Amino acid sequence: MAIVLSEPGVDGLSEAVGVLRQWQYDGVPMQLHPGDLGWFWRSGAEATAAAVRTWRRDGRILAVGLLDEPELLRLTIAPDAQRDEELAHQLVEDVTGPERGVLMEGKAYVDAPAGARVQDLLLEDGWKTAEPWTPLRRDLTEPVGDPGVGIEVIGPEQAHVRTAVQRASFDGSPFTDERWHAMAAGLPYADARCLVAYDDRGNAVAAVTVWSAGPGKPGLLEPMGVHREHRRHGYGKAITIAAAAALQELGSSSAIVCTPSLNAAAVATYKSAGFQQLPEIRDRYRDV
Repeated sequence: MAIVLSEPGVDGLSEAVGVLRQWQYDGVPMQLHPGDLGWFWRSGAEATAAAVRTWRRDGRILAVGLLDEPELLRLTIAPDAQRDEELAHQLVEDVTGPERGVLMEGKAYVDAPAGARVQDLLLEDGWKTAEPWTPLRRDLTEPVGDPGVGIEVIGPEQAHVRTAVQRASFDGSPFTDERWHAMAAGLPYADARCLVAYDDRGNAVAAVTVWSAGPGKPGLLEPMGVHREHRRHGYGKAITIAAAAALQELGSSSAIVCTPSLNAAAVATYKSAGFQQLPEIRDRYRDV
C-alpha cells in the first residue's frame, strides 16, 4: 500500500493526539508529545489542525508532523517504523519535494527522533546539523518532595495570572487570556495542568504547564518560565519540582523537558530539580 500524506482537519485531531499518546515510552529519544500539540492549541483548533500532518499506510498512522513554525517541522514516527525504509524516503520526498513540500522554500528545519532513518536520508541529501538541544528526564517512581513555595493550580478564573507570568518570562510572548482559554479547550488539556508559584509576599513569580500522555507514560513540561523581576531566587527549581509532582499525581512515569543546550541556566535549573541530563539531540536544516 502507498503511504499517504494528509491534513487531519479538526475532526481528525483526536486520532493524531491518540497515536502520540500511544507512542510515548520511557527510554526512547525525545519526540513530539501530545503536549506539544496542546501548547500549539493556544492558537485555536483550526490553526492546530492546519499545522498537523499525518502519514498513513493501509489506514494506519505511521508518522505525525507539527509545523511549529512555517520553516520548522517537528516530526515523530511510530516506534516500530523508525527504520522503515519506504516511510523514510516518502517523508523526505513529502517534506522537501517540489510538488508537496510541507516546508516552505528556503531555510528549513526538521526535528525528528534521533536514530530514525529519515535523519540519515536528510543528511545524505545535503541537510546540515543544527545547534544542539538538551533533553532532561526525572523519574517519578519515588516521592518528588516539597517545592518550598506556594503553588496554585490555575483554572479559568486565574488565567490572567498564568498569562501575565508567561509574558514576563519570555520577551515578546503573545500569550493572552484568550489564548489560554483556547489552549484549555483543546483535547490534550484534559490531562494537563497550569501551575503558578508565589513568593512569600504573594507575588506570582514563576509558571509552568505540564502535559500527561496517560498513566505510565512520560509527561512533558512545556513551557516553564520565571518572571524576569524574580530570577536568581530558586523559583525555577521550585516550579519545576512542583511540575514533577503534578505529573506524578496525573500518573506519569517520568517528567521530560527539552531546552537549547546554549541555555546553560535552564539546563542547570532542571538538574537542580532532580532531572537527569540526556544525550544531546539536533535538528536537520537546509540553507536558503
